Order: sequence, then C-alpha cells, then structure tokens
Amino acid sequence: MARTPIIAGNWKMNKGTAAEASALAQEVVAAVAEKSGVTVIVCPPYTVLHTVRGAVEGSTVKLGAQDAFWKTTGAYTSQVSAEMLKDAGVGYVILGHSETRGRFGVPEPEETIKHYGETDATVNLKVKAVIAAGLVPIICIGETLDEREAGKTDLVVSSQVAGALTGVTTEQAPKLVFAYEPVWAIGTGKVCDPTEANRVCGIVRQTVRSLYGVEVADSVRVQYGGSMKPDNAAELLSQPHIDGGLIGGAALKAADFAAIINAA
Repeated sequence: MARTPIIAGNWKMNKGTAAEASALAQEVVAAVAEKSGVTVIVCPPYTVLHTVRGAVEGSTVKLGAQDAFWKTTGAYTSQVSAEMLKDAGVGYVILGHSETRGRFGVPEPEETIKHYGETDATVNLKVKAVIAAGLVPIICIGETLDEREAGKTDLVVSSQVAGALTGVTTEQAPKLVFAYEPVWAIGTGKVCDPTEANRVCGIVRQTVRSLYGVEVADSVRVQYGGSMKPDNAAELLSQPHIDGGLIGGAALKAADFAAIINAA
C-alpha cells in the first residue's frame, strides 16, 4: 500500500515570539509552495499557534501542537485540551515525546527530572482524547541508550505502541501516525543507522499488525525522528518502513526543513 510521506517540524520551545514564528512559518510556506505528494506540518509552541495559523492559512502546510491534555475542561491549571487545540486550528498533535516522558538524550538534572511525568497510561488517555476531538495523534516511541545496550529496544518500542493503543478501535487506528525516536539520538547529533531505523519502524508496524491486522498496519504511517537532517534524510526516507520524519533542530531553518521535504 502506498503511504503519503509525512514530515512534521517540532519547534519545541523555540520561535516562541509572534515575529519569529510568523517569519519561519511564512518561509516554510514559500519553500513548499510547489511541493505535492507529502503532508507537511509545523508544530510551534502554544503561545504562537494563532500566529502560525494565520501564516499557513490557504497553503498546504498543516498546523500541529506539541501536546494535549486528556480532559476537556476542569481544574487542571496550565493544561490545554484537544478541543481547545481544534478551535485554534490544529489538525495534528504530538503525544508521548521522550521529553515529556522525562527521557532525554542529553541527561537532565536529577532534581528536575520528576517534572516530566508522562507514562504509557497518560499517553493512551491523550491519544483517545485527541481522536475524539477529530485530530490526528503523532505518537512518539523510542528507547534510551541503556535500553538499547541491554537489548531491550524491540520490547520497549512494542510495549509503548501497545500501551498507547489501549481502547483504540480498528476503525480509528488507520489514521494514527507513529514517530520512532531513539532517545539517544534526540538533540545529540547522533543518528540511528538507516537499516536499523527501518527495522525498528518495522517493529512498530508489526505491533500494529498484531493488534489490528495487515490492512491497518499497512496504512499507518511511521516517521523517524532523531537528528534527521538534509544530509541523511534521503537515505532514511528511502527505507520501506519509514514514511516520514519528525524533525527537531532542522525544522527551525526553512531551507533545511524544505530539503528534508524534498527528500520525501
């Protein structure tokens, strides 16, 4: 089954002023104006969603958010619901990123790591809330360096995929997007060997197949994330199980982001 490539830019806590966000979004729109056959998404900080929405409106570039809460309303200070994001023009939501799980490629200080409390259970609640709001979740999974060296990569990845999908129906599953991001390659400049990245993305698809069958597994798109750049994008994106990229640092420069889109 042919799957449309999907490239998403995760701006993280960058380009957070209206001027910065508008400038980058407009550059991305201009850079991809003539491109077709690929889904392009930008995921800015919450504070500039409205600004970026205006900048991409009328273009093929889609608006995404970096997280969502699983409740619709209530006494949840600082949280943002999927319904709020939908009203802001968001179509895609990154969920379960290693940084919200407290799993960092570059170690975080011991005294602050507890701030990041994401678990497979909360990711699952968010996935179901985002689907209920009519948005598309981009579900992040990936192993730490210690887990890889201990030979636990496949177990960690398959467990995270299965955990995120509890209660998700066969009808809902085909629209999901997964992003395999080896934690040790995020923000470190290290990149997973393309053949190995493809193998692990295949584990993601295999897990989906075990839960929903071949047809659903063949339709789900799986991104690779973790130091994807213009100089390695083509080789990564040529792998049969890799359908796109969740891009961090390279998404902050329109020319680099466009080069990755071209490779897709």
